[in-house]
Order: sequence, then structure tokens, then C-alpha cells
Amino acid sequence: MTKETTPVDSPVERAILVGVHLKGSETAWDLADSLVELAELARTAGLEVVGTASQQLDKPRPTHFIGKGKVQEIKDLRHDTPYDMVIFDDELSPSQLRNLERDLDTKILDRTALILDIFAQRARTKEGALQVELAQYEYRLPRLTRAWVHLSRQAGGSATRGGAGVGLRGPGETQLEVDRRQIRSRIAYLKRELEEVRTHRRLHRQRRQRQGAPVVAIVGYTNAGKSTLLNALTNADVLVEDKLFATLDPTTRRVVLPGGQEILLSDTVGFIQKLPPELVASFRATLEEVIEADVILHVVDVTHPKALAQSQTVGQVLHDLGVVDTPMVTALNKIDRLVPDDLAEAAAQAQAVDLYHELQAVSRTTIPISALRGWGLERLMETISDVLLSDMVRLDVVIPFQSGELVSLFHQRGIVDHEEYTEQGTRLLGHMPRQYAPRYRALTS
Repeated sequence: MTKETTPVDSPVERAILVGVHLKGSETAWDLADSLVELAELARTAGLEVVGTASQQLDKPRPTHFIGKGKVQEIKDLRHDTPYDMVIFDDELSPSQLRNLERDLDTKILDRTALILDIFAQRARTKEGALQVELAQYEYRLPRLTRAWVHLSRQAGGSATRGGAGVGLRGPGETQLEVDRRQIRSRIAYLKRELEEVRTHRRLHRQRRQRQGAPVVAIVGYTNAGKSTLLNALTNADVLVEDKLFATLDPTTRRVVLPGGQEILLSDTVGFIQKLPPELVASFRATLEEVIEADVILHVVDVTHPKALAQSQTVGQVLHDLGVVDTPMVTALNKIDRLVPDDLAEAAAQAQAVDLYHELQAVSRTTIPISALRGWGLERLMETISDVLLSDMVRLDVVIPFQSGELVSLFHQRGIVDHEEYTEQGTRLLGHMPRQYAPRYRALTS
């Protein structure tokens, strides 16, 4: 099969968006808001959204996901609103994709494929590219039959009158199996490569732990301002764009808290509702930074109309990752946009206050900030310091001179309030993370 080249000045592809509301389903996202987000994803991928369609169903239709009448309605739209593809807000099964492509005679994408396409555009490091490629192959493997349905349709002649047709049935199936074997082989290779990345990250984390800096993982919904915050706190020079998934690759920087304690701030990929499971699995090497963090810093775009729903989505993803007991600090970002110059902005500020109180129930501490303006950042750092301290044990110990490694560990991982030398050894008074306290139990003064 020859590969087609796309002209540099090729026109922007036009898309129709399709969403389904399932009756009785409970979610913080209504259909209209979900379609607004899907439109933003489409624009991020470089598409032009020219229309939307929606339907209420008791459950998805097994053949087309939507009803056949709605399929015809979307097909008829093409006369007045030309489009190049149809994008569904939910993940479609291989057979649903095949049936829709056949009956609509156009390219069909679902939400997962769209997000994977954006990730493929934005991965800049080898690790990011490996993770995206693995997710794409695992998504595509069960959907390979689509390409070969197109080939059999193009064959014509006996293929339309007698099944697959002489000369097509065998080679088509054989080629499909070859493709499947190649993809499975590539998936196995990518998993081995990512396991090496995972091992490297694990060794790197162990080395950081020996050096004593607690890790604070920045999480949040995509485009909440995580990279802007990291830049403001560390001058990290991370790419910042007003787009979904502007950065995929994790960035870690050292920061000194107001009390003098050094921490590592780690930025992570943004979360989103209906996050494809392929991505969660493929990005596990990156997300382990979150899983093993000492504190979670959750950044919320307080100006977004679905800020609370976004916050709940982040909470669900963290829960799915097994992050349930890690201390959390929530930063309500972009408060600079809430200055009440008029009634509309005053109403938005009131909404932010309501959100503030609701978030208090799920976060240990909530701090309003503006990462762009630098507002509230000193208080945010003080709060992180307090949270780290609250998770520590106060110790007063005398460490024998021959156990100098325990003195080093105390300085690296803890906070030393007082240090003096006695005949018995080094006396240290201060705080240590709870997991290290047993090492000093027999030395308590």
C-alpha cells in the first residue's frame, strides 16, 4: 500500500461531533459540557468543528452506538454542512466503527483516538513517544479489520457477489494476521523499553530519596495551569500554551521551602474525563511520580465553569491509581481573572467561593493563587511545608558517632531544630518523616 503525502497547504479537516446521553447515568458532566470539551480537543488536534449531533438513549446501540435514524440524520447533514469526519464523544467498539464508516462513508474517530492523536503530536521526548506509541497500538490492534474491510470493498467484481471473492479471502486474512503479529511484536518491544524507563525512574527516585528531598507531585485537569505554576516557582521554562495537553513529558525541579527544606516539584500529564485506559496503562512509568509522591499539589482552574467536575475527575483518576492516603494541597488557580470589575465577574467570584468551600471537604488545605501573577505562591509554599511537617514525627535523639549515616539521613530527610555534640554522640532535636522514625526509636534521648 503506498503512503499518501499531505500537501503543506492542505485545507483543515472539518468534523461533526456526536454525543450520547444515557438515561439514568449519573455523572458530574452533562452532555453539552462534554461536547464543548470534545470541540476543544478537536481544535487542539487541528480540526474545524462544523456541527454537533446528540441523542438520548437507554443504552448504546450495539451496531452503531447511536440509533439508525440518527445515523441517517448525520448522513443528511453532509448536503448542507460538508464534513470530512465524525467524532464520537465515547469510545466505540471495532464493529461500531466499521458499521459507521460503511454507512456514513466517511472517517470515524472516537474520543480515545482523538486524544491519542493529540498525544502523538505533543510527545517531545523518547519516553513520551514510547508511551504514546504503545497506547496507540493497543487501541488499534482490535480495530485492524477496518482497513481490510476498505480493501475488500474496493475490490468490486466477484467480491461483492460471492463473499470475499477469489484471490481476496486468503491473502486478506493472511496479511491481517501478519499485521497483527507485527503489532503484537511491536507492543512487546515497547513494553520492554518502557520497563527499562520504569526501572531507571525507580532507581532515580531511590537516589533522590537517599538525598533526602521529599517529592511534591503537581496534578490537575488539563490546562489548569500546572506548567505555569512550575515555571513561577522554579523558573523551569516549561512550555506553556492555552491548549489541552500542552505538555506531556514530566519535569522535575528543586525548590527550597520558606523553612529551608528542599523539595522536588514534579509536573505531570494533565488528566481529563473519560481518560482512555490505554493511556493510563501506558503512562504508568510517568504516573509513578504521582503514586510515590510525599504530597499531591492539585491545581484547579477556578474560572472554569466545570471546575468542581474537573476536580472530581482528577480525584477519580488518583483513586484509580491507588493514590488515596497521600496528603493533598489544592491550589485554586487563575484568581486574577476573578477581579469583580462588573457583575458577571462578581458572580464568577461568588461561584469560586462556593467551589472553595466544596473543595475543602476533599483536600487537606485549599489556597487561592494566580500562577501567572505570582499571587499567593508564598502562602502556598508555606502550606506545603506545614503539610510535610504534619506528616513528620518529632524526635529528640542522641546518635553514636559511629552511626554518622543516621545523622546524614536526619539532615537529608528531616528538619533539624537543634544540634549539639555530647560525649555519647550527636544530639538532634527536630522532625523526621514517619517512615524513618523506627530507625531512631532505640536512640530516643
